[in-house]
Amino acid sequence: MSKEYETVIGLEVHVELATKTKIFCGCSTAFGASPNSHTCPVCTGMPGSLPVLNKKVLEYAVAVGLALNCQITRECKFDRKNYFYPDNPQNYQISQLYLPICRDGWVEIDTPQGAKKVGIHEIHMEEDAGKLIHDEWEDATLVDYNRSGVPLIEIVSEPDMRNADEVIAYLEKLRLVIQYLGASDCKLQEGSMRADVNLSVREKGAKEFGTRTEMKNLNSFRAIARAVEGEKNRQIDLLESGEKVIQETRRWDENKETSYAMRSKEDAQDYRYFPDPDLTPVSISDEFLEEIRRRQPEFRTEKMKRYREEFDLPDYDIEIITSSKHMADIFEATVALGAQPKKVSNWLMVETLRLLKEQEEDPEDIRFSPENLAKLIRLSEEKAINSTVAKEVFEVMFRENVDPEQYVEEKGLKMVSDEGALRKTVEEVIAANPQSVQDYRNGKEKALGFLVGQTMKAMKGKADPASVNRLLKELL
Repeated sequence: MSKEYETVIGLEVHVELATKTKIFCGCSTAFGASPNSHTCPVCTGMPGSLPVLNKKVLEYAVAVGLALNCQITRECKFDRKNYFYPDNPQNYQISQLYLPICRDGWVEIDTPQGAKKVGIHEIHMEEDAGKLIHDEWEDATLVDYNRSGVPLIEIVSEPDMRNADEVIAYLEKLRLVIQYLGASDCKLQEGSMRADVNLSVREKGAKEFGTRTEMKNLNSFRAIARAVEGEKNRQIDLLESGEKVIQETRRWDENKETSYAMRSKEDAQDYRYFPDPDLTPVSISDEFLEEIRRRQPEFRTEKMKRYREEFDLPDYDIEIITSSKHMADIFEATVALGAQPKKVSNWLMVETLRLLKEQEEDPEDIRFSPENLAKLIRLSEEKAINSTVAKEVFEVMFRENVDPEQYVEEKGLKMVSDEGALRKTVEEVIAANPQSVQDYRNGKEKALGFLVGQTMKAMKGKADPASVNRLLKELL
Protein backbone atom coordinates (compact mmCIF):
# COMPACT_ATOMS: atom_id res chain seq x y z
CA MET A 1 0.00 0.00 0.00
CA SER A 2 1.50 3.36 -1.01
CA LYS A 3 2.20 5.93 1.68
CA GLU A 4 0.18 9.11 2.05
CA TYR A 5 2.16 12.34 2.11
CA GLU A 6 1.49 15.80 3.46
CA THR A 7 3.05 18.96 2.03
CA VAL A 8 4.31 21.64 4.42
CA ILE A 9 4.77 25.14 2.98
CA GLY A 10 6.02 28.45 4.34
CA LEU A 11 6.57 31.63 2.33
CA GLU A 12 9.01 34.51 2.38
CA VAL A 13 7.36 37.42 0.59
CA HIS A 14 9.31 40.53 -0.36
CA VAL A 15 7.25 43.65 -0.97
CA GLU A 16 8.66 46.85 -2.47
CA LEU A 17 7.19 49.79 -0.58
CA ALA A 18 5.51 52.66 -2.45
CA THR A 19 7.74 55.41 -1.11
CA LYS A 20 8.90 58.15 -3.49
CA THR A 21 12.50 57.84 -2.30
CA LYS A 22 14.79 54.99 -1.22
CA ILE A 23 15.12 53.60 2.30
CA PHE A 24 18.40 55.29 3.31
CA CYS A 25 18.86 58.11 0.76
CA GLY A 26 16.87 60.67 -1.26
CA CYS A 27 17.10 58.90 -4.67
CA SER A 28 13.88 58.23 -6.59
CA THR A 29 12.33 54.75 -6.52
CA ALA A 30 10.41 55.19 -9.83
CA PHE A 31 10.31 52.02 -11.93
CA GLY A 32 11.70 51.87 -15.46
CA ALA A 33 14.24 54.74 -15.53
CA SER A 34 17.45 54.47 -17.57
CA PRO A 35 20.16 52.41 -15.78
CA ASN A 36 22.04 54.01 -12.87
CA SER A 37 20.16 57.32 -13.17
CA HIS A 38 18.55 57.06 -9.70
CA THR A 39 21.75 56.67 -7.70
CA CYS A 40 23.97 58.53 -5.22
CA PRO A 41 27.00 57.75 -3.01
CA VAL A 42 24.76 56.09 -0.37
CA CYS A 43 22.93 53.57 -2.58
CA THR A 44 26.06 52.77 -4.62
CA GLY A 45 27.96 52.00 -1.41
CA MET A 46 30.65 54.69 -1.62
CA PRO A 47 33.05 54.73 1.35
CA GLY A 48 32.19 57.32 3.99
CA SER A 49 28.57 57.85 2.85
CA LEU A 50 26.02 57.61 5.67
CA PRO A 51 22.51 56.12 5.54
CA VAL A 52 19.49 57.89 7.10
CA LEU A 53 16.22 55.98 7.61
CA ASN A 54 13.23 57.15 5.54
CA LYS A 55 10.40 57.67 8.08
CA LYS A 56 7.75 56.66 5.51
CA VAL A 57 9.29 53.15 5.35
CA LEU A 58 8.80 52.76 9.08
CA GLU A 59 5.19 54.02 8.82
CA TYR A 60 4.34 51.53 6.08
CA ALA A 61 6.04 48.63 7.88
CA VAL A 62 4.13 49.35 11.11
CA ALA A 63 0.83 49.80 9.19
CA VAL A 64 1.27 46.41 7.47
CA GLY A 65 2.22 44.81 10.82
CA LEU A 66 -0.92 46.16 12.51
CA ALA A 67 -3.11 45.02 9.61
CA LEU A 68 -1.61 41.51 9.90
CA ASN A 69 -2.25 41.33 13.67
CA CYS A 70 1.45 41.50 14.60
CA GLN A 71 3.20 42.61 17.77
CA ILE A 72 5.15 45.79 16.97
CA THR A 73 8.74 45.80 18.28
CA ARG A 74 8.95 49.10 20.13
CA GLU A 75 12.78 49.19 20.20
CA CYS A 76 14.16 47.81 16.94
CA LYS A 77 17.41 48.18 15.02
CA PHE A 78 19.12 47.41 11.72
CA ASP A 79 21.80 44.79 11.09
CA ARG A 80 24.34 44.21 8.36
CA LYS A 81 24.06 40.96 6.44
CA ASN A 82 27.48 40.48 4.84
CA TYR A 83 27.88 38.79 1.48
CA PHE A 84 29.78 39.50 -1.73
CA TYR A 85 27.81 39.74 -4.93
CA PRO A 86 28.11 42.19 -7.85
CA ASP A 87 24.59 43.62 -7.38
CA ASN A 88 25.27 44.36 -3.70
CA PRO A 89 27.33 47.59 -3.77
CA GLN A 90 28.37 47.83 -0.11
CA ASN A 91 29.12 44.07 0.08
CA TYR A 92 26.51 43.94 2.83
CA GLN A 93 22.74 44.38 2.88
CA ILE A 94 21.09 46.43 5.64
CA SER A 95 18.32 44.25 7.09
CA GLN A 96 16.91 43.23 10.50
CA LEU A 97 17.83 39.90 12.06
CA TYR A 98 17.79 40.31 15.83
CA LEU A 99 14.93 42.75 16.39
CA PRO A 100 12.56 42.77 13.38
CA ILE A 101 9.88 45.49 13.38
CA CYS A 102 6.91 43.05 13.62
CA ARG A 103 6.38 39.52 14.92
CA ASP A 104 3.79 36.91 15.82
CA GLY A 105 0.93 37.91 13.53
CA TRP A 106 -1.61 36.01 11.46
CA VAL A 107 -4.00 36.32 8.54
CA GLU A 108 -7.18 34.43 7.90
CA ILE A 109 -7.67 32.74 4.54
CA ASP A 110 -10.71 30.96 3.08
CA THR A 111 -10.25 27.30 2.20
CA PRO A 112 -12.77 24.67 1.02
CA GLN A 113 -12.66 23.35 4.62
CA GLY A 114 -13.52 26.78 6.03
CA ALA A 115 -11.51 29.69 7.44
CA LYS A 116 -7.89 28.99 8.38
CA LYS A 117 -5.27 31.09 10.17
CA VAL A 118 -1.79 31.32 8.68
CA GLY A 119 0.80 32.54 11.17
CA ILE A 120 3.19 35.39 10.38
CA HIS A 121 6.55 34.65 12.03
CA GLU A 122 7.99 38.14 11.46
CA ILE A 123 8.19 41.16 9.16
CA HIS A 124 11.46 43.00 8.74
CA MET A 125 12.57 46.11 6.84
CA GLU A 126 15.50 45.93 4.46
CA GLU A 127 17.01 47.41 1.31
CA ASP A 128 16.81 45.81 -2.12
CA ALA A 129 19.92 44.93 -4.13
CA GLY A 130 20.75 46.21 -7.63
CA LYS A 131 20.00 44.29 -10.79
CA LEU A 132 22.38 42.33 -13.01
CA ILE A 133 21.81 42.38 -16.75
CA HIS A 134 23.58 39.74 -18.83
CA ASP A 135 24.62 41.04 -22.24
CA GLU A 136 24.99 37.93 -24.39
CA TRP A 137 26.26 39.91 -27.37
CA GLU A 138 29.24 41.35 -25.48
CA ASP A 139 29.48 38.27 -23.23
CA ALA A 140 29.51 40.63 -20.25
CA THR A 141 27.36 41.33 -17.19
CA LEU A 142 26.24 44.88 -16.50
CA VAL A 143 24.85 46.19 -13.23
CA ASP A 144 22.06 48.70 -12.70
CA TYR A 145 21.94 50.21 -9.20
CA ASN A 146 18.56 51.97 -9.62
CA ARG A 147 16.88 49.27 -7.53
CA SER A 148 19.65 49.22 -4.95
CA GLY A 149 18.30 50.77 -1.73
CA VAL A 150 14.63 50.51 -2.74
CA PRO A 151 12.77 49.80 0.52
CA LEU A 152 11.44 46.30 1.11
CA ILE A 153 9.57 44.53 3.83
CA GLU A 154 10.00 40.78 4.05
CA ILE A 155 6.99 38.93 5.43
CA VAL A 156 7.96 35.49 6.74
CA SER A 157 5.07 33.08 7.33
CA GLU A 158 4.96 30.06 9.62
CA PRO A 159 4.95 26.68 7.78
CA ASP A 160 1.16 26.57 8.03
CA MET A 161 0.12 26.03 4.39
CA ARG A 162 -0.57 22.58 2.96
CA ASN A 163 -1.25 23.04 -0.77
CA ALA A 164 -1.04 25.44 -3.72
CA ASP A 165 -4.60 26.75 -3.17
CA GLU A 166 -3.78 27.83 0.39
CA VAL A 167 -0.56 29.48 -0.83
CA ILE A 168 -2.45 31.50 -3.47
CA ALA A 169 -5.23 32.43 -0.98
CA TYR A 170 -2.55 33.65 1.47
CA LEU A 171 -0.74 35.71 -1.19
CA GLU A 172 -3.99 37.24 -2.45
CA LYS A 173 -4.91 38.19 1.11
CA LEU A 174 -1.51 39.82 1.69
CA ARG A 175 -1.69 41.64 -1.64
CA LEU A 176 -5.16 43.03 -0.89
CA VAL A 177 -4.25 44.21 2.61
CA ILE A 178 -1.08 45.92 1.35
CA GLN A 179 -2.84 47.52 -1.65
CA TYR A 180 -5.65 48.80 0.59
CA LEU A 181 -2.99 50.39 2.81
CA GLY A 182 -1.38 51.99 -0.26
CA ALA A 183 1.93 50.54 0.98
CA SER A 184 2.75 48.91 -2.40
CA ASP A 185 1.09 48.20 -5.74
CA CYS A 186 2.19 44.53 -5.32
CA LYS A 187 2.69 43.93 -9.05
CA LEU A 188 4.31 40.52 -9.34
CA GLN A 189 5.28 41.09 -12.98
CA GLU A 190 7.24 44.25 -12.06
CA GLY A 191 8.84 42.56 -9.08
CA SER A 192 7.20 44.76 -6.44
CA MET A 193 5.92 41.55 -4.80
CA ARG A 194 8.13 38.47 -4.89
CA ALA A 195 7.59 35.15 -3.16
CA ASP A 196 10.09 32.44 -2.25
CA VAL A 197 8.47 29.11 -1.44
CA ASN A 198 9.89 26.83 1.29
CA LEU A 199 8.43 23.36 0.83
CA SER A 200 8.89 19.91 2.33
CA VAL A 201 6.87 16.71 2.38
CA ARG A 202 6.38 14.18 5.16
CA GLU A 203 4.29 11.10 5.78
CA LYS A 204 0.78 11.95 6.93
CA GLY A 205 0.66 11.97 10.73
CA ALA A 206 4.43 12.47 11.17
CA LYS A 207 5.47 15.09 13.72
CA GLU A 208 8.92 15.87 12.26
CA PHE A 209 9.27 18.13 9.24
CA GLY A 210 10.87 16.73 6.10
CA THR A 211 13.91 18.34 4.43
CA ARG A 212 12.86 21.58 2.79
CA THR A 213 13.89 23.25 -0.41
CA GLU A 214 13.51 26.93 -1.25
CA MET A 215 12.21 27.97 -4.65
CA LYS A 216 12.98 31.33 -6.22
CA ASN A 217 12.13 33.21 -9.45
CA LEU A 218 8.35 33.08 -9.07
CA ASN A 219 6.70 36.11 -10.68
CA SER A 220 3.05 35.14 -11.11
CA PHE A 221 0.41 33.31 -9.10
CA ARG A 222 0.23 30.72 -11.87
CA ALA A 223 3.99 30.05 -11.67
CA ILE A 224 3.77 29.76 -7.87
CA ALA A 225 0.89 27.24 -8.03
CA ARG A 226 2.72 25.14 -10.63
CA ALA A 227 6.02 25.31 -8.77
CA VAL A 228 4.33 24.08 -5.56
CA GLU A 229 2.77 21.12 -7.41
CA GLY A 230 5.98 20.35 -9.29
CA GLU A 231 8.24 20.45 -6.25
CA LYS A 232 5.82 18.39 -4.13
CA ASN A 233 5.78 15.64 -6.77
CA ARG A 234 9.58 15.77 -7.20
CA GLN A 235 10.15 15.27 -3.46
CA ILE A 236 7.58 12.45 -3.19
CA ASP A 237 9.22 10.65 -6.15
CA LEU A 238 12.63 10.92 -4.42
CA LEU A 239 11.27 9.52 -1.12
CA GLU A 240 9.34 6.75 -2.88
CA SER A 241 12.51 5.56 -4.62
CA GLY A 242 14.40 5.53 -1.31
CA GLU A 243 16.47 8.66 -2.01
CA LYS A 244 16.96 11.71 0.22
CA VAL A 245 15.73 15.24 -0.42
CA ILE A 246 18.69 17.64 -0.39
CA GLN A 247 18.26 21.00 1.33
CA GLU A 248 18.94 23.49 -1.44
CA THR A 249 17.78 26.58 -3.25
CA ARG A 250 16.06 25.81 -6.56
CA ARG A 251 15.04 28.03 -9.42
CA TRP A 252 11.70 27.55 -11.17
CA ASP A 253 11.71 27.62 -14.98
CA GLU A 254 8.19 28.61 -16.05
CA ASN A 255 8.76 27.69 -19.73
CA LYS A 256 9.95 24.17 -18.97
CA GLU A 257 7.65 23.82 -15.94
CA THR A 258 10.45 22.37 -13.89
CA SER A 259 12.92 23.50 -11.23
CA TYR A 260 16.68 23.03 -11.04
CA ALA A 261 19.18 23.36 -8.19
CA MET A 262 20.95 26.73 -7.77
CA ARG A 263 22.99 26.18 -4.62
CA SER A 264 22.94 23.82 -1.67
CA LYS A 265 22.04 25.32 1.71
CA GLU A 266 24.45 23.10 3.70
CA ASP A 267 27.49 25.17 2.78
CA ALA A 268 25.66 28.49 2.43
CA GLN A 269 27.96 31.28 3.58
CA ASP A 270 27.73 32.61 7.11
CA TYR A 271 26.29 36.12 6.79
CA ARG A 272 28.17 37.39 9.89
CA TYR A 273 25.28 39.60 10.98
CA PHE A 274 26.09 42.48 13.31
CA PRO A 275 24.20 45.68 14.28
CA ASP A 276 24.69 48.45 11.70
CA PRO A 277 26.94 51.04 13.39
CA ASP A 278 25.81 53.87 11.07
CA LEU A 279 22.10 53.69 11.94
CA THR A 280 20.60 54.63 15.30
CA PRO A 281 18.12 52.21 16.92
CA VAL A 282 14.45 53.01 16.29
CA SER A 283 12.20 53.79 19.26
CA ILE A 284 8.49 53.67 18.56
CA SER A 285 6.44 55.91 20.84
CA ASP A 286 2.81 55.41 21.91
CA GLU A 287 1.87 58.52 19.95
CA PHE A 288 3.48 57.24 16.73
CA LEU A 289 1.73 53.87 17.08
CA GLU A 290 -1.63 55.49 17.78
CA GLU A 291 -1.24 57.82 14.80
CA ILE A 292 -0.63 54.84 12.45
CA ARG A 293 -3.57 52.96 13.99
CA ARG A 294 -5.82 55.98 13.46
CA ARG A 295 -4.79 56.22 9.79
CA GLN A 296 -5.58 52.57 8.95
CA PRO A 297 -8.09 52.47 6.06
CA GLU A 298 -11.37 50.63 5.81
CA PHE A 299 -10.26 47.14 4.76
CA ARG A 300 -12.06 44.84 2.38
CA THR A 301 -14.15 42.92 4.98
CA GLU A 302 -15.54 46.16 6.47
CA LYS A 303 -16.07 47.60 2.99
CA MET A 304 -18.07 44.55 1.87
CA LYS A 305 -20.31 44.82 4.93
CA ARG A 306 -20.89 48.54 4.28
CA TYR A 307 -21.64 48.01 0.57
CA ARG A 308 -24.33 45.46 1.47
CA GLU A 309 -26.04 47.87 3.85
CA GLU A 310 -25.50 51.11 1.95
CA PHE A 311 -25.75 50.24 -1.74
CA ASP A 312 -27.87 47.08 -1.71
CA LEU A 313 -25.69 45.37 -4.35
CA PRO A 314 -25.61 41.61 -5.03
CA ASP A 315 -22.83 39.77 -3.14
CA TYR A 316 -21.15 38.81 -6.42
CA ASP A 317 -20.79 42.48 -7.44
CA ILE A 318 -19.44 43.42 -4.00
CA GLU A 319 -16.93 40.56 -4.12
CA ILE A 320 -15.52 41.67 -7.50
CA ILE A 321 -15.50 45.45 -6.87
CA THR A 322 -13.80 45.22 -3.47
CA SER A 323 -11.19 42.75 -4.78
CA SER A 324 -9.32 45.83 -6.03
CA LYS A 325 -8.82 48.95 -3.92
CA HIS A 326 -8.57 51.10 -7.07
CA MET A 327 -11.84 49.74 -8.47
CA ALA A 328 -13.61 50.24 -5.12
CA ASP A 329 -12.36 53.86 -5.05
CA ILE A 330 -13.70 54.50 -8.57
CA PHE A 331 -17.04 52.90 -7.65
CA GLU A 332 -17.47 55.03 -4.51
CA ALA A 333 -16.40 58.28 -6.18
CA THR A 334 -18.79 57.71 -9.13
CA VAL A 335 -21.70 56.97 -6.78
CA ALA A 336 -20.80 60.10 -4.78
CA LEU A 337 -21.25 62.10 -8.01
CA GLY A 338 -24.89 60.98 -8.11
CA ALA A 339 -24.80 57.83 -10.27
CA GLN A 340 -26.93 54.85 -9.25
CA PRO A 341 -24.81 52.19 -7.47
CA LYS A 342 -26.10 49.26 -9.56
CA LYS A 343 -25.47 51.13 -12.83
CA VAL A 344 -21.91 51.98 -11.81
CA SER A 345 -21.41 48.38 -10.76
CA ASN A 346 -22.68 47.11 -14.14
CA TRP A 347 -20.17 49.24 -16.07
CA LEU A 348 -17.34 48.02 -13.86
CA MET A 349 -18.38 44.37 -13.80
CA VAL A 350 -19.14 43.93 -17.50
CA GLU A 351 -17.40 46.37 -19.85
CA THR A 352 -14.44 47.27 -17.63
CA LEU A 353 -13.55 43.67 -16.78
CA ARG A 354 -13.97 42.63 -20.44
CA LEU A 355 -11.57 45.32 -21.65
CA LEU A 356 -9.07 44.66 -18.86
CA LYS A 357 -9.02 40.99 -19.85
CA GLU A 358 -8.52 41.88 -23.54
CA GLN A 359 -5.64 44.24 -22.70
CA GLU A 360 -4.21 41.76 -20.13
CA GLU A 361 -4.29 44.48 -17.47
CA ASP A 362 -5.17 44.57 -13.76
CA PRO A 363 -7.99 46.59 -12.16
CA GLU A 364 -5.18 48.73 -10.66
CA ASP A 365 -4.45 49.90 -14.24
CA ILE A 366 -7.91 51.48 -14.81
CA ARG A 367 -7.31 54.98 -16.22
CA PHE A 368 -10.75 56.57 -16.61
CA SER A 369 -11.94 59.01 -13.96
CA PRO A 370 -15.08 58.67 -11.81
CA GLU A 371 -16.23 62.05 -13.25
CA ASN A 372 -16.20 60.69 -16.80
CA LEU A 373 -17.94 57.45 -15.85
CA ALA A 374 -20.67 59.46 -14.07
CA LYS A 375 -21.10 61.64 -17.20
CA LEU A 376 -21.43 58.58 -19.45
CA ILE A 377 -24.09 57.06 -17.18
CA ARG A 378 -25.97 60.36 -17.20
CA LEU A 379 -25.87 60.60 -21.03
CA SER A 380 -27.23 57.09 -21.19
CA GLU A 381 -29.99 57.71 -18.62
CA GLU A 382 -31.11 60.92 -20.30
CA LYS A 383 -31.33 58.96 -23.57
CA ALA A 384 -28.89 61.39 -25.18
CA ILE A 385 -27.09 58.30 -26.53
CA ASN A 386 -28.29 54.73 -26.93
CA SER A 387 -26.63 51.68 -25.37
CA THR A 388 -24.60 50.77 -28.48
CA VAL A 389 -23.09 54.26 -28.68
CA ALA A 390 -22.54 54.25 -24.90
CA LYS A 391 -20.39 51.10 -25.24
CA GLU A 392 -18.39 52.61 -28.11
CA VAL A 393 -17.76 55.81 -26.13
CA PHE A 394 -16.82 53.76 -23.07
CA GLU A 395 -14.12 51.89 -25.03
CA VAL A 396 -12.49 55.20 -26.03
CA MET A 397 -12.86 56.48 -22.46
CA PHE A 398 -11.31 53.25 -21.11
CA ARG A 399 -8.22 53.76 -23.29
CA GLU A 400 -7.80 57.52 -23.19
CA ASN A 401 -10.02 58.83 -20.36
CA VAL A 402 -11.82 61.22 -22.77
CA ASP A 403 -14.68 63.41 -21.57
CA PRO A 404 -17.75 61.53 -22.90
CA GLU A 405 -19.90 64.68 -23.23
CA GLN A 406 -17.29 66.42 -25.40
CA TYR A 407 -16.61 63.25 -27.37
CA VAL A 408 -20.31 62.66 -28.15
CA GLU A 409 -20.65 66.31 -29.18
CA GLU A 410 -17.55 66.34 -31.41
CA LYS A 411 -18.35 63.06 -33.15
CA GLY A 412 -22.05 63.94 -33.55
CA LEU A 413 -23.24 60.81 -31.72
CA LYS A 414 -26.24 62.37 -29.95
CA MET A 415 -29.53 60.60 -30.52
CA VAL A 416 -32.07 62.19 -32.79
CA SER A 417 -34.90 62.97 -30.43
CA ASP A 418 -36.88 64.80 -33.13
CA GLU A 419 -40.00 62.59 -33.43
CA GLY A 420 -40.85 64.02 -36.88
CA ALA A 421 -37.47 63.10 -38.42
CA LEU A 422 -37.64 59.62 -36.92
CA ARG A 423 -41.22 59.03 -38.15
CA LYS A 424 -40.17 60.10 -41.67
CA THR A 425 -37.27 57.59 -41.70
CA VAL A 426 -39.49 54.77 -40.39
CA GLU A 427 -42.04 55.47 -43.17
CA GLU A 428 -39.25 55.33 -45.78
CA VAL A 429 -37.97 51.98 -44.40
CA ILE A 430 -41.51 50.52 -44.47
CA ALA A 431 -41.96 51.66 -48.08
CA ALA A 432 -38.58 50.20 -49.14
CA ASN A 433 -39.14 46.73 -47.59
CA PRO A 434 -42.59 45.42 -48.64
CA GLN A 435 -41.55 41.76 -48.21
CA SER A 436 -40.52 42.23 -44.56
CA VAL A 437 -43.72 44.20 -43.87
CA GLN A 438 -45.74 41.29 -45.33
CA ASP A 439 -43.74 38.76 -43.25
CA TYR A 440 -44.40 40.75 -40.06
CA ARG A 441 -48.12 40.91 -40.79
CA ASN A 442 -48.05 37.13 -41.30
CA GLY A 443 -46.81 36.78 -37.72
CA LYS A 444 -43.02 36.59 -38.27
CA GLU A 445 -41.61 38.51 -35.28
CA LYS A 446 -38.09 38.36 -36.77
CA ALA A 447 -39.14 40.67 -39.58
CA LEU A 448 -39.66 43.51 -37.07
CA GLY A 449 -36.07 43.12 -35.90
CA PHE A 450 -34.89 43.49 -39.51
CA LEU A 451 -36.92 46.70 -39.94
CA VAL A 452 -35.54 48.10 -36.66
CA GLY A 453 -32.02 47.35 -37.94
CA GLN A 454 -32.69 49.09 -41.26
CA THR A 455 -34.06 52.17 -39.46
CA MET A 456 -31.03 52.30 -37.10
CA LYS A 457 -28.76 52.04 -40.14
CA ALA A 458 -30.59 54.90 -41.89
CA MET A 459 -30.29 56.98 -38.68
CA LYS A 460 -26.54 56.10 -38.43
CA GLY A 461 -27.22 54.47 -35.05
CA LYS A 462 -28.41 57.77 -33.56
CA ALA A 463 -31.92 56.71 -32.60
CA ASP A 464 -33.41 55.12 -29.54
CA PRO A 465 -34.25 51.48 -30.47
CA ALA A 466 -37.28 51.55 -28.13
CA SER A 467 -38.76 54.57 -29.98
CA VAL A 468 -38.03 52.91 -33.36
CA ASN A 469 -39.82 49.77 -32.19
CA ARG A 470 -42.82 51.75 -30.96
CA LEU A 471 -43.16 53.76 -34.19
CA LEU A 472 -42.79 50.70 -36.42
CA LYS A 473 -45.54 48.84 -34.55
CA GLU A 474 -47.76 51.92 -34.67
CA LEU A 475 -47.28 52.46 -38.45
CA LEU A 476 -47.59 48.77 -39.29
